[in-house]
Amino acid sequence: MLSDVSLDLPVRPVLPELVAALRRTGTGVLVAPPGTGKTSLAPLAVAAEVTGRVLVAQPRRVAARAAARRMAALLGEPLGERVGYAVRGERRGGPRTRVEVVTTGLLLRRLHRDPELAGTGAVLLDECHERQLDADLALAFAVEARTALRPDLWLLAMSATPEADRFAALLGGDEPAPIVRASAALHPVARIWAPPPRPVTAPGAGPVDRGLLDHVAATVHRALRERDGDVLVFLPGAGEIAAVSGRLAGLRDTVAVLPLHGRQRGADQDAALRPADRRRVVLATSVAESSLTVPGVRVVVDAGLARVARMDLSRGLGALVTVPVSRAAATQRAGRAGREAPGYVYRCWSAATHERLAAQPEPEIATADLTGFALELAAWGSPDGTGLALPDPPPTAAMTVARETLTALGAVDVDGRITDRGRSIAAVGAHPRLARALLDGARRVGPDRAAEVVAVLAEETAAGPGDDLTAAWRRLRAGADPGATARWRAEVRRLRAALPEAPAAPAGRRGPGRLTDDLAAGLLVGLAHPERLARARRPGGSAYLMSGGTAAELAPGSGLAGADWLAVAVADRSPGAPTARVRLATPLDEATAREAGGPLLRTEREVGWSGADVVAREVVRLGAIELVERPLARPDPAELTRALLTGLRRTGLGLLTWTPAALALRERLAFCRHALGGDWPDVDDEALLADAPAWLGPELARARRRADLARVDVAGALRRLLPWTLAARLDEVAPERITVPSGSRVRLGYADPAAPVLAVKLQETFGWRDAPRVADGRVPVLLHLLSPAGRPVAVTADLASFWRTGYPRVRAELRGRYPRHPWPEDPTTAAPTRHAAPRRR
Repeated sequence: MLSDVSLDLPVRPVLPELVAALRRTGTGVLVAPPGTGKTSLAPLAVAAEVTGRVLVAQPRRVAARAAARRMAALLGEPLGERVGYAVRGERRGGPRTRVEVVTTGLLLRRLHRDPELAGTGAVLLDECHERQLDADLALAFAVEARTALRPDLWLLAMSATPEADRFAALLGGDEPAPIVRASAALHPVARIWAPPPRPVTAPGAGPVDRGLLDHVAATVHRALRERDGDVLVFLPGAGEIAAVSGRLAGLRDTVAVLPLHGRQRGADQDAALRPADRRRVVLATSVAESSLTVPGVRVVVDAGLARVARMDLSRGLGALVTVPVSRAAATQRAGRAGREAPGYVYRCWSAATHERLAAQPEPEIATADLTGFALELAAWGSPDGTGLALPDPPPTAAMTVARETLTALGAVDVDGRITDRGRSIAAVGAHPRLARALLDGARRVGPDRAAEVVAVLAEETAAGPGDDLTAAWRRLRAGADPGATARWRAEVRRLRAALPEAPAAPAGRRGPGRLTDDLAAGLLVGLAHPERLARARRPGGSAYLMSGGTAAELAPGSGLAGADWLAVAVADRSPGAPTARVRLATPLDEATAREAGGPLLRTEREVGWSGADVVAREVVRLGAIELVERPLARPDPAELTRALLTGLRRTGLGLLTWTPAALALRERLAFCRHALGGDWPDVDDEALLADAPAWLGPELARARRRADLARVDVAGALRRLLPWTLAARLDEVAPERITVPSGSRVRLGYADPAAPVLAVKLQETFGWRDAPRVADGRVPVLLHLLSPAGRPVAVTADLASFWRTGYPRVRAELRGRYPRHPWPEDPTTAAPTRHAAPRRR
């Protein structure tokens, strides 16, 4: 077939070497930069050498269609003759087709149906460096199929980046596959560094800085002035394409401004790939990075951004994050300008910034939802991927979450092996969650409506603007956008064909015709994503709580605001954001939410500490959403005790009423432990809380609420900490009161366990030569000696020394102030007294 093509491209000289390598080993890696013609010529060269059909796998539908059209044009034939293509919902080909371009997802389906790929002579995996999940799986499955079943099958990986050793090792097995390298692109591309004149906000989860979009539009104007030919502009998403298109509105009289992204219908994508009668500016996402030739392009303007999916495993939510482009992707983008003639690339960043960019884009397996990936592995018979030629192993955490999801769907068993239900889910050819909704929902709402709703969810571009799923469904039915409706109806037919004949509705349940469109859509979304069933936090509001526990908000002005319940089909949460943003949802009622989220429904008896008191209730929940709450009339006493203990430990001992007697007893016990050691109980907060069941047990057993704790006799409870041998000695080693020489019984203070304090009037201690001692004589009492008016005059634990040195000074200061009180020269022999002398008349 290659002999029928006269076009000479840079890859052509190495094709004989490539074919020879494939004849010799059956495997190979072709490394060819963008613009060298690998996608157009290599399949034709291989087709001339094998007897069966050549399958060329492309990661994107637009690339698959474009590659097939390009090869058919080179052969001078209509599409569908010797070259055809097949993508989801669309196929062009016939019995004469020798080269068929398919998406990697479609190749996976064929490998599952027929691992031998009967009638196929070669498989070419194009753009394998992009590392999309389907591409990684297609590579791994094709390698194993060739090794085990089809050693005659030629297997070729094609990459636009020079890092090919990994793919050679995966393809070759014991010996790496041969690597054939093509020369550089046909035409040189000059780089022009064009950073914004002012700093712009770094990319992330939020919108792209408007200043950068202004600068991109200005750079397009500059390129149109300075260079000839069409301009291809790389932007991260459809929103930015629309924004820059608006900024270029003034050019439309002289320049055609065309969008190119994955959310367009095929005819619109094809329009951007055809020459026009005037100069063009094509605003594209990364779909135009590889495998596509946009004719007439001599200039590339690169915003330097890409949009990638990130998965929040804990919440089951994805987010699209804008990231700087990698150096490899920037090189590919630049190559688009040199396909047909020397070109130019305007990079909207500096050369210094370029050196700091990542060398390669992050593989999808590192960040994506792996539920479908895990089901593919299980369907292949290798649930954990062991032994497969995967470029990178899947992350453990993401695979664990994926297997849990598949187990909940009944798609795999406890060992990860696929079940019969799992095979039915895999056969649908949609995300496992959507396949489950289709299979189970068809019995409830009817197969036609089930296929229609799931098609809206599966065909990403079908829903169109807005966040109301049911409104989008009605627009598609009405044909408001003929292109979108055509794509949607093709997907509906495909999904409907995947369903068995509809069984009769189960007895006792509402028939399919009884549900409104809102409720039918809500049921199907809930079956797919039960953790996203959401109830309004307050009536009429736009804030919701999803059953998975994540808070969610509708966009300002959403027509869904005020709905009591939503089934959320699409939501994302930006890193660091407190809530998720609802992107697509439909209203439903509580009954339908209960039906869709049946496995999440549970009735629980709850006895616990909540806020400031015990709560005893029966709660019906749908996941994190409380549906019904009733008080428990007879809560389990043991659960009440545990709840009170929890409250005590959270709130502290202040929940108890500490009378002076209780405080005094606690201080005496603390003194005993400090002075006499570990036989005495520890009564600090931590110890008392830890040992609360022992000393508060009877009171806790009788209590039902916080107020009961406040009525506890704490002093009596504390005495339970003392065995009888210690209880008998407590008054001996830590007496409450001491009898002083005057005969008074004065209370001891134990606030400081290291130094018990006796505050006593000085005249009442006359006759004591030394301070009294406690704790079996180990600890002297710290005397706070008071004046006749009760004011401190001295503090001492060494009374003998005080009498000798301190007392004379105190006596001299106070005898004149208190003449009616005795101030003997020798207090150790004087009579103690509590009273002053009578006044003289």
